[in-house]
Amino acid sequence: MTKRFTAGRVREAGIEALFSTESRWQAWLEIEAALALTQANLGIIPTEAAAAIRAACQLDRLDLERIHEGIDRTSHPLMPLILELSRVVGEPAAGWVHWGATTQNITQTGDVLIFRLAQRLILSILARIMRSLAALAENSAEMVMAGRTHGQHAVPITFGLKVAGWIDEIGRQITRLRELEPRLFVAIVGGAAGTFAALGDRAPDVQAGVAKRLGLLPMAVPSRSVLDHLAEFVCVLGLLAASCGKIGREIYTLMKTEFGEAEEPVPAGTVGSSTMPHKRNPQLCEDILAISAEVRALVPLALEAVSSDHEADQSANVLSDAGERAAILTGELLERIDLVVGGLQLDPERMRANLKLSGGLISSEAIMLELGKTIGRQHAHEVIYEAAQAAARGGDQTFVELLAADPRVSTHLSQQEIATLLDPRRHIGFSAVLARQQAERARVIAEEVETVVRA
Repeated sequence: MTKRFTAGRVREAGIEALFSTESRWQAWLEIEAALALTQANLGIIPTEAAAAIRAACQLDRLDLERIHEGIDRTSHPLMPLILELSRVVGEPAAGWVHWGATTQNITQTGDVLIFRLAQRLILSILARIMRSLAALAENSAEMVMAGRTHGQHAVPITFGLKVAGWIDEIGRQITRLRELEPRLFVAIVGGAAGTFAALGDRAPDVQAGVAKRLGLLPMAVPSRSVLDHLAEFVCVLGLLAASCGKIGREIYTLMKTEFGEAEEPVPAGTVGSSTMPHKRNPQLCEDILAISAEVRALVPLALEAVSSDHEADQSANVLSDAGERAAILTGELLERIDLVVGGLQLDPERMRANLKLSGGLISSEAIMLELGKTIGRQHAHEVIYEAAQAAARGGDQTFVELLAADPRVSTHLSQQEIATLLDPRRHIGFSAVLARQQAERARVIAEEVETVVRA
């Protein structure tokens, strides 16, 4: 994974450690233990054997070097672990290890356990982000700035409205992460082709029992080729990454010298260039844009893997890798978003200065609507359009002067009325209201998420 030079400024999400080899092996051992205990409870294997297997399913009891050597020799991800577990269990219980299961039953369910842990860490960071966004929305609820559409001045807004949009969008991503839980967090224990053939008459009860012990749900059809739920996880992380990239792009743009309206945290001592001492680069935002692209690039791969061949192929491994990379990268991404929105610096004076760049054109809608009350909306649009386009072409008269000189305007609007309508603060609509509403909603969502994570 790409090393990023802002990494020292960013708190580690801890997600990468979840996917370590040792972490994965321990997850597989937990499933083997759950399998044995469930089978013993159903009378499929001896109770004494299940107890011995459960006791041995601790990674520190196994010879890890032996497992690594076996993987190198056999090119199989699980069988050497099963053989080592059997050795530690000892006879006669060893003969009941991994009874009726197939490799993907263990590895895929193990991935699900790790994805669940990763999802909880992702949610915990998102809760922090929502609290930071709530404070940012409130503090900037009435901070008037230029609203921009198609890269051009449109109508006045407040920065708080912009943040309200971020809250709304991130809130839906949190909802998606929660809604996929019953589909993603499932155990698959259906044997070689998902038929339960090796597990006897009570095979569905085995899968249900294993799932219950692991805090999961059983797969309705435990086919090894059913992988859409794993792809959904990657797709949702891709959507979340897209929203984060949107935030990063906005701040990156507003941090440009020509805008100067916002700036990501730039701690004292941060060096932007080896040759230009003045540089204050958007390092975190550039990271956000790059990582967002990396996560989104995994979505097509995940979708492609859903089209697996017959009853099983390598698609599950592809999705395992895609899910791991997406989760780790999402953690990196969110830590940077948290740092940026929590320490974002705003420049309201620069926002006010930028509002004036168009010479009042940003208030054309407000003037048009007021004039339209007397001469009609369409006619007013034509009148204001003529003045606006003449001003934009850079003639001798300003937009305000053109309005004042036009009898179609001056007959109905006094110079004082025009001056009042040109005040951007009078045409921000519900910007401040929406900002405060979303700030409150962000705190509610954060509290709900924190409750889930603590549970």
